[in-house]
Amino acid sequence: MSGPTDGRAKDNGRVYQSSGDQYITEHHHHGDARTTASGMAPDSVRRPATGRPPVVLRDRLELMARLRTALEDGRSHQVYVLHGLGGCGKTAVAAEIFRSATVEGGRIGLWVNASDLTSLRAGMLAVAADRGAGEGELTAARSGVRAAADLVWDRLDRSDQPWLLVIDNADDPGVLRDGSWLRTSPRGTTLVTTRQLAARWWPGAEMHHVGVLPREDAARVLCDLAPESGTVEEAAEIADRLGRLPLALTLAGGYLSHQVISPWSMAEYGRALDRGLEVDAIELLDQGAEYGSGHDSRHLASSTWELSLDALRTHGLPEATTLIQLLSCWSHDPLPLDLLGGTDIGAVLPRARVEMALRGLLDHSLTRLLPGPPRCVRTHGVLLDSIARGTPADRRDLLVSAAAELQGTVLPDVTRPWAREDPPLALYAPHIRALLRRAAQWTEVGPATVTRVLDCALRLVVALHRAGDYASALSVAQDAVARGSRLLDASHPVVIAIRQRAGRALYRLGRYEEAETAHRSTLADCTAAFGADSVETLESCVALSLVLAWGLDQKPEAVSLSLRAVEGLSAALGAAHPSTLIARTYLLEFMAGPMLDPVTGPELLTDCQRAVGSGHPITLAAEFNYGFALIATGHQRRALPLVRGVVAGFTRVYGPDHPKTLAARSLLSRVLGELGLLEEAVAQAELVADARASVLGPEHPWTLWSLKRLAELRRAAAQDLDDKP
Repeated sequence: MSGPTDGRAKDNGRVYQSSGDQYITEHHHHGDARTTASGMAPDSVRRPATGRPPVVLRDRLELMARLRTALEDGRSHQVYVLHGLGGCGKTAVAAEIFRSATVEGGRIGLWVNASDLTSLRAGMLAVAADRGAGEGELTAARSGVRAAADLVWDRLDRSDQPWLLVIDNADDPGVLRDGSWLRTSPRGTTLVTTRQLAARWWPGAEMHHVGVLPREDAARVLCDLAPESGTVEEAAEIADRLGRLPLALTLAGGYLSHQVISPWSMAEYGRALDRGLEVDAIELLDQGAEYGSGHDSRHLASSTWELSLDALRTHGLPEATTLIQLLSCWSHDPLPLDLLGGTDIGAVLPRARVEMALRGLLDHSLTRLLPGPPRCVRTHGVLLDSIARGTPADRRDLLVSAAAELQGTVLPDVTRPWAREDPPLALYAPHIRALLRRAAQWTEVGPATVTRVLDCALRLVVALHRAGDYASALSVAQDAVARGSRLLDASHPVVIAIRQRAGRALYRLGRYEEAETAHRSTLADCTAAFGADSVETLESCVALSLVLAWGLDQKPEAVSLSLRAVEGLSAALGAAHPSTLIARTYLLEFMAGPMLDPVTGPELLTDCQRAVGSGHPITLAAEFNYGFALIATGHQRRALPLVRGVVAGFTRVYGPDHPKTLAARSLLSRVLGELGLLEEAVAQAELVADARASVLGPEHPWTLWSLKRLAELRRAAAQDLDDKP
């Protein structure tokens, strides 16, 4: 940071003022700096030993205010612990508090690196020297004649000035505990930074979590570092891609600001990050490390979290590495804990060790627990990409296969009807998509495992579609088709099945021309791959017929396709098979009118009730279409009780705002209006119009049709009132 400065130098120190991108370091040696059995003394304990400092410390206002107030109030006998994921900016916060305490608060500032026992011991003895310990006392402490920690805290307790002691990078609290290095004192305050959040390590300390930055502040960090590279909004988009993690933002800003030959703009950098299969995002980030920094592993996206995993392995938890590698197969979005319940990857992660491995990851801030419901864990996306990048090649197929197997245990069985009690499915959509991406990224993943992942995607798409979440179903389907076509083939059976589902979702979203194109392409590939009379081909005929009949007003071709499907499926599966019943239901709808055989509807209802039972979605759909056929042939009074029953049935199965329920309610409004029951017809039409606008969107064709129908009913109701005497 630049600007006016007002400082006084002590002893042999000097004050410097800088502006721009200048970094001036002056080394002060306190006490004996000779190499000893305890290691070399740090060059200074009066200056923060940090990497690249932020130009301006963004956000953290509440935390900074809390810590500054504590120091201003002269509180002693207190330890404050800043904990969080590696790279989230704990040291930057501590450095700013250090600056505030020394420059503005008049305290002595003391900074010790506690990343290992050697550094901690050397640093704390340097603190003792700074606070007046003599050479004889220091020698006795170094040689073990005198307890080193006792000497340090004796000198801190007797300090003639109040102090702030920062113990940085205390990621292994056992080092502090075993030597009794962490204590309280009446003369000062201690601030610790750590990745270790388990409260058992910090009795009596005040804990403060340091997380990622808000979007606006994260964008400002990039703009602070590379002000000429792009706009605030472009910076915000990069920040989103990097999960707003300060370390990643600092590396990205360093890359953008220090390029000489062909500088990139923020937009170009963002596009490079998005090319996931072509560009190694972690390697790109690491290229932003400060030149001459020695590539400190703490300041690299590729290695900073390996420090925590190394510590877990040292403490007997190698399974934590396998578990985080498994998590890297999924998304950074909240991951339901139910998904991990059946984890068992043989010797590398047996089921009995999963709970302990997860606790290790949580304690080291490598993932976070979200209370729910449902209870979830959330892991940062840059961390996941870093872990995935370093996962051994011979383990990748095994991990993706295990992730797909676990995913399959929580997805509903699509061979049974969807029920409102099924778990929320949208939560799993980002994880299926991430699993697809990882399977494509890891070339070691074989076709059998890819097929298993795509099967999970298919099950999720079907379940989302049945739940009425057509947008999510389409998103997952399109991603699965794109990756499945590259990894297997566009005509692979599971890919074709997902393509059919993508077409169905497009139809439900009112994108009729796109749906027709998708279904015609799928029908052609099914015919080529499986034959004209295969079940897959005939089911494609059914899907296309629906788009043609009601989306594009091409009913003759729709009827022809439906007749072909009914005849073929009846021959292949039987007239009462669920797939055949669905095709017969559509045909009943398309042929509704004077030419309809009057026995067709009752026969279909009887077959449905015998095959799948009353109240089953297929039976309700058949009753719905038979009610439509009755209305079309002038039998409104016979249709009314049937349609009321369908509304009640769909409400019970799907809920009041599901698109199928709204379609039934719309048909109910129509028959009520045609029977002259206009007040109830208007009320039903209002419910449908409002719900469709909310669920499907105000511009969806079904919403627009509902609004038009509502206006017509209101005019008819108003005219009816005028006509009454």
